[in-house]
Amino acid sequence: MTAKAITKNTLFYGDNLPILRDHIQDESIDLIYLDPPFNSNRSYNVLFKEEGGLESEAQISAFDDTWHWDKSAALTYHEIIQNAPSRIVDMIGALHSFIGENQMMAYLVMMTNRLVELHRILKSTGSLYLHCDPTASHYLKMILDTIFGVENFRNEIVWKRFNFHADANRFGRVTDRLLFYSKGQIFTFTKQREPFSQEYIDSKFVHTDPDGRIYRLDNLNPPGGRGPIYEFHGVTKAWRFTQDKMLKYEQEGKIYSGSKIPQMKRYLDELQGEAVHELWDDIPSINSQAKERLGYPTQKPQPLLERIIQASSKPGDFILDPFCGCGTAIAAAQKLNRHWIGIDITYLAISLQKYRLKDAFNIIPGKDYEVIGEPVDLTSSKQLAEDNRYQFQWWACGMIGAMPLGSELGDKRGKKGIDQGIDGKINFIDDAKGTPKSVMVQVKSGHVKSGDIRDLHGTVDRENAAIGVFITLEQPTSEMNKEALSAGYYSSELWQKDYPRIQILTVEQLFDGERIQMPPAHGTFKKAEKVKKSEGKQDEFGI
Repeated sequence: MTAKAITKNTLFYGDNLPILRDHIQDESIDLIYLDPPFNSNRSYNVLFKEEGGLESEAQISAFDDTWHWDKSAALTYHEIIQNAPSRIVDMIGALHSFIGENQMMAYLVMMTNRLVELHRILKSTGSLYLHCDPTASHYLKMILDTIFGVENFRNEIVWKRFNFHADANRFGRVTDRLLFYSKGQIFTFTKQREPFSQEYIDSKFVHTDPDGRIYRLDNLNPPGGRGPIYEFHGVTKAWRFTQDKMLKYEQEGKIYSGSKIPQMKRYLDELQGEAVHELWDDIPSINSQAKERLGYPTQKPQPLLERIIQASSKPGDFILDPFCGCGTAIAAAQKLNRHWIGIDITYLAISLQKYRLKDAFNIIPGKDYEVIGEPVDLTSSKQLAEDNRYQFQWWACGMIGAMPLGSELGDKRGKKGIDQGIDGKINFIDDAKGTPKSVMVQVKSGHVKSGDIRDLHGTVDRENAAIGVFITLEQPTSEMNKEALSAGYYSSELWQKDYPRIQILTVEQLFDGERIQMPPAHGTFKKAEKVKKSEGKQDEFGI
């Protein structure tokens, strides 16, 4: 199929590979940032153990991840061998021979297929930043060199995530990698600067003019030793500037002639700061108390994404994050007046992003941006339930603002935890003391009966919850409704109102706009900070 041009900010739910192929046009994206899921905490022994090896099942389970060498990975490998350009075939074949058929190779095969598509959709002036850690960065760099060309490698940026991190048998791992490639030799790039540290100012800016202006001295040598040659203040050599410009600077008082060879005065009040280099040690990771923290385990700090976006794009450009998680790249793009496209394979991430965009920018899906791939009616919701009941549960919880339970936030495996019959939870405050109260949510996509309501009632009692909500694809029976009614009411101390203690909501009712009856101003997803209007200024495209 031929992809249509995307003209509106868009979130896609689903596997990014078919979405890239079916929905994103050639050379339509200005900047790509991706942070593909890969558990760097697992050991090399587990990573390189053959899938049929004798490694402890418990150990492999503990390091379970998105990527496995299975039928899908093998088919993808053969697809690359059969269809990719010869240089990519040679590269992936060599890696396969060296690494073997294991989880690391599955990861590299899946990434190769996606990076080929990302290269296709990137504009000739565009750039890509791949966020990874030292576990696989060397392999990913080989893949990127092959697809983008060695000549288009720009930087291997080292981001210092932690100041202190102790490992028992090695030096502490405190850094990530950002592999920065352009598509061509002419690409968008704006040098980024950070304020000088006080230590740097104190050590370098040691001269003061009579008028009190502070400056440091800089040599006037030309870059590479090549420059106009002439005599200046008795010295004949190659200079950085032409003779006319040098005389102009001297008239302006910017030439220091009190040394054997004249030097340039660099005034502190005229300098924009220190140019950012490839070691980024000035952006800390998100700590447990940070206002920015949303609870997503792989969340990256927004200043990190803002630096990338400001360096390699312009206002109005399109930014793509194909593994967008909790949406930090999307939020940074929105703040900086860029268009954006985000893709994620879990409804948990899509729900979190929708709440984040609403809280930070007061924008909502359907009106201010599109969401493609989520159910839009009863038929598509039934299809989702048949395809993946955990994704259905996450989607249903997202519809009512509940945090999904039964798996860690950000865990994409869809495995049930010790949820004891609860699929989601909403916290709220309902007294003057600020005591937290909760709504327990259960989601059912199959056959339902009155016993389900009795079980939910028992769970609500056991957990001392305020309200229990039962979401169902099927219509409830009359016995279910009677059972829910018999549970009585929750009386709100703060709002002086009674709410049914057990409530039943069908998916059809959710599409009609019905929601939980409960005290207002609730929410379980941590609210993103509101972005100031000056930072989130609207342009003609509605960003």
